[in-house]
Amino acid sequence: MKGNVFNRKEAIALSYNEKALYAPKVVAKGKGMIADRIVETAKAHNVPIQEDNSLVELLGQLDLNESVPEELYNAVAEVFAFLYRMDQFAKK
Repeated sequence: MKGNVFNRKEAIALSYNEKALYAPKVVAKGKGMIADRIVETAKAHNVPIQEDNSLVELLGQLDLNESVPEELYNAVAEVFAFLYRMDQFAKK
């Protein structure tokens, strides 16, 4: 499952392998034009997007390919729950 979290100036793309039992990882991040490109790419591939300024600020401190730390699991779980609901809605 993949998802993007963004605010108007910054975007973070997360990836999570449900079968691997590992924490989600940051697979893309950027500011300004790069953030715009991340959001455009997500939209082009029908990847759900959620805007969450405070979560972007926290995830923005992580490096690429870094796993989400345990203290952010609840916040990230909410994002993935949202993405799952959007995915199920789109399938109907």
